Amino acid sequence: MVHTNDWMSALAATIFAVLAYRYVICPAVLSPLSRIPNAHWSAPFSRLWILWIRRAHRENRTLHSAHRRLGPVIRVGPNELSINDFDCVRTVYQGGFEKPSWYSVFDNYGVPCMFSARPAAEHSARKRLISHVYSKSYIQSSTAAAAQSRAIIHDRLLPIIEASVSEDQKPHGIDIYSVFMAATMDFIASYIFGLRNGTDFLGNMGYREHFLELYRARNDYGYYDQEMPQLTMFCRKVGIPFCPKWVDSANKELGEWCRGLCAKMGNVLDPGYRSGKEPTDEPIVWNALVGGLHKEKMTNGEASILYPTALLNRELSVASELLDHVLAGQETAGLALTYLSWRLSQSLELQAQLRTELLSLSPNMRLGENGASAMPNLRQLDNLPLLHAVLMETLRRHAPIPGAQPRQTPCSGCQIGPYTVPGGVRIAASAYSLHRDEAVFPDPERWDHTRWLPSSANEDERKQRNRQFWAFSSGGRMCIGSNFAMHEMKLIIAAIYSNYTSHVVDDEGMENQSDGYTGRPEHERLFLRFERVVQ
Repeated sequence: MVHTNDWMSALAATIFAVLAYRYVICPAVLSPLSRIPNAHWSAPFSRLWILWIRRAHRENRTLHSAHRRLGPVIRVGPNELSINDFDCVRTVYQGGFEKPSWYSVFDNYGVPCMFSARPAAEHSARKRLISHVYSKSYIQSSTAAAAQSRAIIHDRLLPIIEASVSEDQKPHGIDIYSVFMAATMDFIASYIFGLRNGTDFLGNMGYREHFLELYRARNDYGYYDQEMPQLTMFCRKVGIPFCPKWVDSANKELGEWCRGLCAKMGNVLDPGYRSGKEPTDEPIVWNALVGGLHKEKMTNGEASILYPTALLNRELSVASELLDHVLAGQETAGLALTYLSWRLSQSLELQAQLRTELLSLSPNMRLGENGASAMPNLRQLDNLPLLHAVLMETLRRHAPIPGAQPRQTPCSGCQIGPYTVPGGVRIAASAYSLHRDEAVFPDPERWDHTRWLPSSANEDERKQRNRQFWAFSSGGRMCIGSNFAMHEMKLIIAAIYSNYTSHVVDDEGMENQSDGYTGRPEHERLFLRFERVVQ
């Protein structure tokens, strides 16, 4: 009996020693990551702390505070790092570090899209299919894009703004958050599918509000699938889902909605499809994507890196890609426009300065007596310094995607600043923290558009600000739609503020931007009153 107890004690001591070495001594002392400052005392041993602050929607501000105390590279979990230094960001995001499994939640219909594709080579192959139609030169020279923009602005958006000027509606204002979400959806959907086969969220307020509720469910309940995918999948299979069933129903309805848009194209998967003779009806992105897949199939066939996913099931692959485009294209630009109009509405003087600049265009967007106006030269519009400055500062201070953009260190390991980091480590930067670097953006919490004006700093300071601007990420996997987003936002702001002044009616919750992957106003609404400018 004594011998048995001795054996049991020895076994217990051995197990304890092994566990202590594996989970305490090794991560805290022997791991190469042990030299990196810990954002929390428990970071070397457990993910519980970082999971908790993510679940509590406090990750961005908590990690930014930790960076201010501890430096540009910090450890947030046993195998996770956070960075907020430009040189480190360049190493990771311009160095082709691949995406971790965190992005698999964006595999729409269970099929990867460009955003969720993990290997860099697969992402590059997907990007080549459509990158040309998202280039600034293509957007600014496209006859179809110009026609679509004109139709949405003059036939849909400006009539809504004008109707709000009426005496019965003026005191209450209009929810410009909802209007901008509608406008940006109509812009991106028409660019993808053509105006006739796209959306009319501006004209269908009821469905638009329903859609926003569906998207809110998708946005608010991605945590478990992203951070604990295996556990979440197991629990879902055994009937203990972490997310309410109505969230799965909302995601299913969103998926069916996008497949419905694709079906309106007649299920045509041949290149060169047009849904009508009018320039407005040209499906620009659809043609590029479908034509690119067709060319890839004819050129490389089964040898293509896209064969196992995009080419074997082209219909679902196209739907997956385009669902990502319409959802991301709507929300990010819609949020930025909401915050920009809020900031402008706090200063009639700034609105007047902006209007003077906008009306200097030839032609400009001033409404004539018949309610019509010209479309500006897009290159001239893009080069207006004040318009660019107010938009850039809004994207800095109120980044629509302020949250971390995870990557994974290469198998061979790498050097991150002064630290040697092994392979397979999750590493991320965030726009929230990069945009609050006091050395680059003095008084970073203050919205100050003048910091982006040409006269505000010397050339080196301007270059540093532009390098650290991260609203669209950076490197080969930065937002492919950045040029399109800037294009539509500048057009929408120009159309409105060439003709109207805006005034705050109810901005409760605007100061409280959500702390997560995306940053939305607390109440997701903003009521503004518009008045027509007397010319």
